[in-house]
Amino acid sequence: MPVEVPAYKPVNFSFGGFLRLTRIQNLLIIGLAQYFTAVFLTGPKTKWLHYLLSPDLFILSCSTILIAAAGYIINDYYDVKIDYINKPQRVIVGRVLKRRVVMAAHTVFNLLGIALGFYLMPKLGLVNFIAAFWLWLYSNQLKRLPFIGNLSVAFLTGLSICMVAFFYGENELLVYTYALFAFALTLVREIIKDMEDLKGDATFGCKTLPIIWGIRRTKIVQYVLLAVFVWLLIIMASEVDKLVLKNFFLLLILPVAYFIIRLVRADSSKEYSFLSLYCKLLMLAGVISMMFF
Repeated sequence: MPVEVPAYKPVNFSFGGFLRLTRIQNLLIIGLAQYFTAVFLTGPKTKWLHYLLSPDLFILSCSTILIAAAGYIINDYYDVKIDYINKPQRVIVGRVLKRRVVMAAHTVFNLLGIALGFYLMPKLGLVNFIAAFWLWLYSNQLKRLPFIGNLSVAFLTGLSICMVAFFYGENELLVYTYALFAFALTLVREIIKDMEDLKGDATFGCKTLPIIWGIRRTKIVQYVLLAVFVWLLIIMASEVDKLVLKNFFLLLILPVAYFIIRLVRADSSKEYSFLSLYCKLLMLAGVISMMFF
């Protein structure tokens, strides 16, 4: 059944609207993760202040945040009708900001992010270009396909961590381990979001896992992914030397177990929304754990 979009009077600029459209809280986590990766995981401890005040790191982080912001913008642009079903109160495109303004911001953010990447390193600029294109492709097509869209977002999230090691070329193994941590949690969270948005996605013909497999079998997929994540935590605990880190990774299994219990019982959009937020908090805890290195 066609969905009627209510009539609004959007404006050319709204500071609050842009903050909500670009998911400012997620962008801050991305920037924080890259800074923590550079300061606490990359290079010798004696140079932490060098990395913290590095103009190159600031440019790298800005380029990543701009590409991510453009990705959020184009995702909302294509999903506006779906969002009027799933999250009508959060719709920005065409409701708070004019559609042409939103598309202009998407283009400008992408161009700036790619340009900053090329300024630092040609290979980095190429990575940013591919990421920007992949985010557009995800919003336009991939997110409506089973699992491929989820994998795409998870991969790009892990890539945002890897880019620090890619740029500095130091402590790659440790950084890649954290990138895998981010990949696994993001993959779980993206599938949770599909479960939360089941009604709107089904209305517009999306083929996400909850739609083609149903909630019960999608939960089984989640249990497998979470088991792999717990295994990853155990591996990380066994590989680090510091006792505080061993304890941190092992204790992190407890909130993961709580997540599984809540997932077993969840059967409403509100409960899946809570689990999505919970995943984000677990990712933030992982970023903070970098300080112990």
